[in-house]
Amino acid sequence: MKIPAPRMRSEGWSRREFLEASGAGCLLAALGPIAGRASAVFPELRIAKNLSSVEARYYEKLPNRRVRCKLCPRECVIDDQERGYCGVRENRGGTYFTLVHSRPVSIHVDPIEKKPFFHFLPGTEALSLATVGCNVECKFCQNWQISQVRPEQVDAYEASPQLIAELAQQAGSPTISYTYTEPVVFVEYMYDCAAEGRKKGIRNVMVSNGYIQKGAMEDLCGVLDAVKIDLKAFTERFYTELVAGELKPVLETLKLLVSRGMWTEIVYLMIPTKNDSKDELKEMCRWIVGELGPNVPVHFTRFYPQYRLRNLPPTPVETLRVAREIALEAGIHFAYIGNVPGDEGENTYCPRCHSVLIRRVGFSVLQNNLKSGRCPKCGERIPGVWS
Repeated sequence: MKIPAPRMRSEGWSRREFLEASGAGCLLAALGPIAGRASAVFPELRIAKNLSSVEARYYEKLPNRRVRCKLCPRECVIDDQERGYCGVRENRGGTYFTLVHSRPVSIHVDPIEKKPFFHFLPGTEALSLATVGCNVECKFCQNWQISQVRPEQVDAYEASPQLIAELAQQAGSPTISYTYTEPVVFVEYMYDCAAEGRKKGIRNVMVSNGYIQKGAMEDLCGVLDAVKIDLKAFTERFYTELVAGELKPVLETLKLLVSRGMWTEIVYLMIPTKNDSKDELKEMCRWIVGELGPNVPVHFTRFYPQYRLRNLPPTPVETLRVAREIALEAGIHFAYIGNVPGDEGENTYCPRCHSVLIRRVGFSVLQNNLKSGRCPKCGERIPGVWS
């Protein structure tokens, strides 16, 4: 079948039409090995012949074989034989199923700094995995080829939670990372993999948009060791226009994580003219310090045009440096610059004496001067997970 050249939504395409025309098959090389290639790295992997049919854990049954999903704030109401917004959960006769349990489409070993986590086992690697699907649609998504498709459109592996834990152990990875797409939509698989990983002494981190209901997030707190939240902006307008989501539930997730003692880091992708105003940044930083405390690291990351947002230039480096200064002046102790390899904003500094504690270039740790989690010069305890 000849696939037509993609047209933008302004020409009248629906979300489904766009996905059907552009979704299948070609994934970003940045994801690392994907279905059909990662088996060269992990010979145990096999391409799955069908979708999974594991009952979902977060939903309620309604009359007439309908269900209401209780996983994310959308609370999709789904008729029999239909799917929710994310496209990976299906109502079959009044019972809700996840179609992606044990069906990852990408498995790779990454530096933990790539997530990015800067205060969680620096210099180590994480076995990283994703299924297809997402519960929002960011117009600037870098992994849209797998986040915005349905499970039938790309090959997936058949990989049980037990196998994932074994692969992490074989790779010498102290951590499993649930990343690339949106782990919320494969929450059952993530939970089961994390539980299996813990049996082998392997830690677990979630890289998420934070668009999840309280009950599901509280359950995950029992098996996760750290969470990185993409805070897309600090206005509801941005979330409505560019994310197809909401800001408030993400802020509630952040407060929940910190209240549970979960190690949490924030990434703020700075998009020129969209979420980079000084007033917005000041308001966000005040909120972080007031609601989460000064020790939650914030990564201000450089935007590059992609997916549906190609009409804007990359973020000027000076804009990122200004954002970092605003954060430090607001009282955030650990403010970073991302996607600018070699910038001094990649390093970790002691908030008391300002000594360089961890020196980085890109995803590489060049020097780690921490001594038992403390500054070697002044003895200040540096928050994080260091061993």
